[in-house]
Amino acid sequence: MSPEFELITHVLCPYVQRSVIVLHEKQIPYRRTDIDLADKPDWFRQISPLGKVPVLVVGARQSLFESAVICEYLNEVTPGSLHPEDPLERADHRAWIEFGSGLLSSIAQLYNAPTQERFSAALAMLRKGLLQLDERLGNGPYFSGHNFRIIDAVYGPIFRYFDVFDSVIGLDLSREAGNVQRWRGHLRSRESIRQAVTVDYPERLLAYIQNRGSYMSTLVTGVAHE
Repeated sequence: MSPEFELITHVLCPYVQRSVIVLHEKQIPYRRTDIDLADKPDWFRQISPLGKVPVLVVGARQSLFESAVICEYLNEVTPGSLHPEDPLERADHRAWIEFGSGLLSSIAQLYNAPTQERFSAALAMLRKGLLQLDERLGNGPYFSGHNFRIIDAVYGPIFRYFDVFDSVIGLDLSREAGNVQRWRGHLRSRESIRQAVTVDYPERLLAYIQNRGSYMSTLVTGVAHE
């Protein structure tokens, strides 16, 4: 009998979304439990040594933390693979997955930047990263052709940030990166990526940013009051 899976999550976390997308792509039944990271329950502290989400509870046996570990485990214990067969290509994917984590750090710097100058610097760093990524990409529709991989699950949540930002303040982050733009469009329409968040995700994200007290907060708030 297959183990029961429970995914401990937060509604806005992009790393949670990675795990949810893989669960959907591998058609794995699971139960989702959202928590408030500002008020973490005691039971969560016991199963998450780093105090972060996601955490995958595997039956009554064990809890796994860190999204990369969770995605790899889910991929290994189910039929088929969301990784390339070639070891070098697989390693290349993992390297660009790490690059994606760097982009998420830049996104956090963007919406947390206290001044316009810091905001502009974070914006420039993001655009530079997207141009580097653009040079790596082929014709798609996904990262390495026609097969959806774990790396696509990683970048779907990254591009979701851009969709929300563009809807309110028009940053158009990937305007100079045509390959990224195409990839972003294909990922946006993928059902597993669409289902990885609640329908009110954009509103929740914008409310979160508005409460940051950052330069981007003023931009979002200004648009909301127009």
